[in-house]
Amino acid sequence: MNYNKIRKICRPIRIVLGLALIATGVITGNALFYLGVIPLIAGVINFCPLCIITKKCDLPEPKEN
Repeated sequence: MNYNKIRKICRPIRIVLGLALIATGVITGNALFYLGVIPLIAGVINFCPLCIITKKCDLPEPKEN
């Protein structure tokens, strides 16, 4: 199973969410928001770490004719 693919709509959402969390951490000084690095990296490298557990965001395999 290939876990290196996430849905096209999820990728920009993860990047924006990650950047928003990091920006919130910088503005408020709360280090907990620096966990926004996780969705940011997941969006940038096109890898979904939750696919290993949930198998819901994995794209279907292309059919061969």
